[in-house]
Parts: sequence; structure tokens; C-alpha cells
Amino acid sequence: DVADSIIKEEKTIRSPMVGTFYSRPNPEVPEFVKEGSQVTSDTVVCLIEAMKLFNEIKAETEGKILKVLVKDGSPVEYNQPLFEIE
Repeated sequence: DVADSIIKEEKTIRSPMVGTFYSRPNPEVPEFVKEGSQVTSDTVVCLIEAMKLFNEIKAETEGKILKVLVKDGSPVEYNQPLFEIE
């Protein structure tokens, strides 16, 4: 059935650069987003540190975070999936 194959379209938010992934601006505050968070295109979802610069990464789409794919403080590669979103 065609309707069954269109149930949910999952998207990913990918890293625009090589660097270190941070889920929060500092250790004393909550994550920018977590599983179940609603996001808009302007929602900051994480920071990626590259060459001592912290870059705010925005969702650039709307939906709900289904899964966080990277642990806080982990190195990430260019185009690596960071979040699954619906």
C-alpha cells in the first residue's frame, strides 16, 4: 500500500564542518535540544567548535527531534548526521 510507505519522512541535521560537537553552551545548563524537542529553522541545536571558534548550528528545518546521534564533546566530520528529525 502506497500510504504505508509515506507514513513518516525522517530527515537528518548534518554537521556543516569538522570540529567538536557540544549539545549545550556550557556544562551548567540544559542541552539546546533533546529527543522530543520541537524545532524551527532558527532553533540552535548544538555548537561545533572548530579552530577555537564556537559555531551555532541551526536546525534549518521544522519538526521534532527523534534521535540525537552524537555524544557531547565528540569529534564530528563534515556532513556527519547529528540529529534525526521528523
